[in-house]
Amino acid sequence: MGEMIQVILTGFWLGLVFNAAPGPIFTESLRRGVRGGFRPAFAVQVGSLVGDAAWAILGLAGAAALLTQPQLHIPITLAGCLVLTFLGAQGVYAAVRPPEAEEIQASGASSSPLRGPLVAGALMSLASVWNVAYWGGAGGAVGGALGETAPLNSLLVFFAAFMASSLIWCFVCAWFIAGLRRAASLRWTRIIEGGAGASLVVMAALLAVQAFR
Repeated sequence: MGEMIQVILTGFWLGLVFNAAPGPIFTESLRRGVRGGFRPAFAVQVGSLVGDAAWAILGLAGAAALLTQPQLHIPITLAGCLVLTFLGAQGVYAAVRPPEAEEIQASGASSSPLRGPLVAGALMSLASVWNVAYWGGAGGAVGGALGETAPLNSLLVFFAAFMASSLIWCFVCAWFIAGLRRAASLRWTRIIEGGAGASLVVMAALLAVQAFR
């Protein structure tokens, strides 16, 4: 029982550390949430759990380390760069467009799948090179902590604790951003939205440089 409690606490703690670290997911949540409030920010966070779960499973299975090889690492990095650039450009445009264009955008139907916060969060997480790097190392560390012959139920309990803490963070993050939205004026909403969009573009550029270095 004591070992299982330790597994739960380890998974819960790693889930909080993994999700609370500043990065593209938080930036996109901030960009959408400062404009739309709790629901879009929460949707980005929940969407990112799809990628978190996929990379966690690969990491615990020992397969994530294979994706750090150049022949796979570079395509994943470039895919992530494209997603970040597209979403970042949306944020910059939303911050500088005139009110008339904003009203047209709000009333019109969107044809881009990336405009949905749930899909955007999932794509960002699935194409995140940071997730690959994290689980490429963390998967082995967790396996070592649980033992080389860790039973399947221990890994499942760890995974459940990790995802539970990740879901809790989704609520905390979205609640924080919704509070920021209520306190921000229209000018500051545009500034935050544009700054978040520009940050995503910068992240994409830095990732591209790193991939070809």
